[in-house]
Amino acid sequence: MARRFVVLDVFTDRTLSGNPLAVVLDTDGLDGNHMQAIAREFNLSETVFVTKPQEEGSRARLRIFTINHELPFAGHPTVGAAVLLAMRDGVETSTDFVLEENVGPVACHVTVKRERLGSATFTVPRIPEIIDAEPMSREACAQALGLDTSDIGFDDYSPVIASAGVPFVCVPLASRSALARISPSAARLIGTFGGGADSVYVFCRDEDGEGDFRARMFAANMGIDEDPATGSAAASLAAVLLAGEKPGEGFHAYDILQGVEIGRSSLIRLGLQVTTGELTAVTIGGGAVIVSEGMLHV
Repeated sequence: MARRFVVLDVFTDRTLSGNPLAVVLDTDGLDGNHMQAIAREFNLSETVFVTKPQEEGSRARLRIFTINHELPFAGHPTVGAAVLLAMRDGVETSTDFVLEENVGPVACHVTVKRERLGSATFTVPRIPEIIDAEPMSREACAQALGLDTSDIGFDDYSPVIASAGVPFVCVPLASRSALARISPSAARLIGTFGGGADSVYVFCRDEDGEGDFRARMFAANMGIDEDPATGSAAASLAAVLLAGEKPGEGFHAYDILQGVEIGRSSLIRLGLQVTTGELTAVTIGGGAVIVSEGMLHV
């Protein structure tokens, strides 16, 4: 059977940058095993399958797969699929709709900018939280990342595990130099972090750079050496920033650069709504551009 697919670069407005995403549009008759096999065939960090919604009023249901397993929620599949669906709906300016994911309903606002370019912002369906403060020592983090202990932490930040549906070990680094010097191995990462979270998200301030923070993400357990842009990790970071930045009442926006070190520069826009000192909403936004499209014969 011929099944349409589209590949987009996400969290960018330029082709051949950002995080590549495969979107499979014709999914009738595919079960989870078929979807997993197709995701392995694309061999990207994530592949998303668009299926019929289960709830009236939703635009579509998304199933998201890494090369190893299905995810309850992920950022760049949400942004990329939302932009593509708006384009296929013939939207000329902007629209709002809900996408169903395994974590729950995801409200999206989409803007179509030109024929193959758009952007989307979605509200994270689960409020991020820190689920384990200081899960391991700074020395262990440094060893796993091939850094010095002095490279770990800045201001009041220390390693924690945070989650908005998918857990990440969030490791603060003292400088962009430390971020660039990371030399992880899958064995060291799994040995140090494997029991606590699937993925390791390292971040530092992007002083004199293009954003507020710069980040990298490693996910040896998912078969991902390094991810160019990770929306679900940025969502988890919201809980860390609430504790570290102590933003006041209202809405706060942070630009996060990722993927620079691997030649896939990406920009994630993270929004925090703070009410009486608590996170009440978190948004993730970014661009997406169509790179290629074709047919799967499976």
